[in-house]
Amino acid sequence: MRWNLRLAAANRGVWKASDLQRSLAEHGLVISAGKMSGLWSGQPVSLKLDDLDVICVVLGCEIGELLIPEPQKVSRPGQEAAPAAAAAGGTVPAVVPRRRDGRSLPPM
Repeated sequence: MRWNLRLAAANRGVWKASDLQRSLAEHGLVISAGKMSGLWSGQPVSLKLDDLDVICVVLGCEIGELLIPEPQKVSRPGQEAAPAAAAAGGTVPAVVPRRRDGRSLPPM
């Protein structure tokens, strides 16, 4: 998913993060300056669904304007990453299974 808050806000005439932050606070969602900066300029690490509701109400938008799906980034079963790495001129290292506790696996 790609986070698209800045463009959704700009489409509604909101050009500054501080303006959006003020509007969100008026609707009961108080966001720190640091978190607002992350929402405005990057990809948020986490966001509550209730917060998304408030953002959508303030901007008058649908969730589909804030979150843009990127299905091409999802690997599918049976699809290997090797062709892409080979096309880039690199080699793909073999995957070696390891136990979580650090002990080695029995010989095959």
